[in-house]
Amino acid sequence: MKLMNLPGLCSLIFFLTACSDNTPKYDATGTFETTEILVSAEASGRLLHFNVEEGTLLKAGQEVGVVDTVQLYLKKLQLQAGVKSVEEQRPDIVKQVAATREQISAAERERNRVANLLKAGAANQKQLDDAEDRLEVLRKQLAAQNSTLSNSHQSLTWQSSSVSIQVAQVEDLLKKCHIISPITGTILAKYAEAGELTAVGTPLFKIADTEQMYLRAYITSEQLSQVKLGQQVTVYSDYGTDEHKQYPGVVTWISDTSEFTPKTILTKNERANLVYAVKIVVKNDGLLKIGMYGGVKWNTQL
Repeated sequence: MKLMNLPGLCSLIFFLTACSDNTPKYDATGTFETTEILVSAEASGRLLHFNVEEGTLLKAGQEVGVVDTVQLYLKKLQLQAGVKSVEEQRPDIVKQVAATREQISAAERERNRVANLLKAGAANQKQLDDAEDRLEVLRKQLAAQNSTLSNSHQSLTWQSSSVSIQVAQVEDLLKKCHIISPITGTILAKYAEAGELTAVGTPLFKIADTEQMYLRAYITSEQLSQVKLGQQVTVYSDYGTDEHKQYPGVVTWISDTSEFTPKTILTKNERANLVYAVKIVVKNDGLLKIGMYGGVKWNTQL
């Protein structure tokens, strides 16, 4: 075998040393992920409007589409008319018992007149008893009217409340016809188009919060003593070249169960079979992508 000359050997050693200095020695590696939400339809009908494009940034609460609401709106008008009809049937108790109260007042005056005549000897006891009986009958009649009208009023109140609840249900269905972005994030995939028919539960689009990324890395049991929740760490993005960019990160989750090392992940100890997953939150500057490889170095030893 022919030996390499001394200048060439020195150049190779220098190159390998330079590559080793540029490449960080990670304590753990993993892939970047984020919170993804699959938004599905909450109403059935035709998509009258659906302004969603892949890669678009949406704000939380932003409306991006509407499902046909005509039938629900007509149903709401019908129920509101029913509420008004019930309210018009509600009895006016004061007016409806006014006549009976007048009769009672007249009967009381007649009873008092007969009592005065009895004292003067111009009337007999039977006339007074008849006046008392007349007054008592009218009082019982008033009590019966009040009871009947009160029951009718209460029944109409319950009926009105029932219809009002149905109106609220329709209003909730109308609200669900408006397609709203649940979070601030970027559209990853679009599954429907304006003009198509949709049904409850049909996927419409997928959105992810790309402003806050997570590096899911894996550590061995020996490294558990070096990591704790809330720990400040340094995260590196791996572009597959000598270029690496570092980000501050915070450990937000440590798995309490071990698992086999994923085939695409390398640990500090490559012979480790069982590892623990950790999640490290990183503020994205726009360069981090879902599925990109990354590494992490612990800033302190615990």
